[in-house]
Amino acid sequence: MSSYNRIREIFLTKQTAIAVLLAIFFSVGLVGMLLPASNSFFLQLTPLALLISFTVLALSDESKQRGKLIAYLLFIYIVSYLIEVAGVHTGVIFGAYSYGDNLGVKLWDTPLIIGANWFFLVYTTAAIFEKTKMHAIFKILSASLAMLVYDIVMEQVAPRMDMWSWKEVAVPLQNYATWFLIAVAFHIGLKWLKIKIKNGLALAVLLCQFTLFLFLYLFLA
Repeated sequence: MSSYNRIREIFLTKQTAIAVLLAIFFSVGLVGMLLPASNSFFLQLTPLALLISFTVLALSDESKQRGKLIAYLLFIYIVSYLIEVAGVHTGVIFGAYSYGDNLGVKLWDTPLIIGANWFFLVYTTAAIFEKTKMHAIFKILSASLAMLVYDIVMEQVAPRMDMWSWKEVAVPLQNYATWFLIAVAFHIGLKWLKIKIKNGLALAVLLCQFTLFLFLYLFLA
C-alpha cells in the first residue's frame, strides 16, 4: 500500500480522532488570535488554516464521480473568483469593499484563496445536508442558508482580521442577499450534475471554522 493510501485510510477510519485534533488546532489558533502579543502572527496563518482544512477534506472525501466533482469545484473556484474581482472593482455585486493582506497573494486586488473559500463552503454544506432525507429543493435551500449564516458571522470579524473591509459602517444587506443567491446557484449545479458529496469530516471542519469566527466575534466585540 502506498503512503498516500495509508494516510487516506487513517482519515477514513479514524475520523473522530482527526476531528479532535482539528478542534485542538483551531482552539490554539483562537487563543493566539485573542492574545495581543501573538495576534498578528496567528492572523498571518489564516491561509495555512484554510490549507489544512482543504487537505483534511480531500483525504476524507468518499464521493463517487470524483472527476466530475473536482471539475465542478474548479468551476466554482473560477466563477466565484471572477465574481469577487468584479465585486471589488465595481461595488455593484456585494457593495463597496476591499481586501486586506491576511488572505495571501492577490491578483486584480483579490486574494487567490477567496475562490477556494467559496468551493470549501459549497462542498462542506452540500456534504452535511446530503446525508439528510430532505427533498433536493430543501437540501439546496438549507445548505445555502448555512453558508449565509457562516458569512453573517464571518463578516463581523473580517475587518479585524484584515481579510476585507467595507466602505460603509455596516455590512450592506445587498451582500447577504447576493451571497445567498450565488450559494443557491452553486448548489443547484451540484444537483443538476447529480453529484452527491460524501465526507464524514465535513461537519467537523465547517464547525471548527465557524466556531473560530463566532468566538472571535464574541470576544473581540
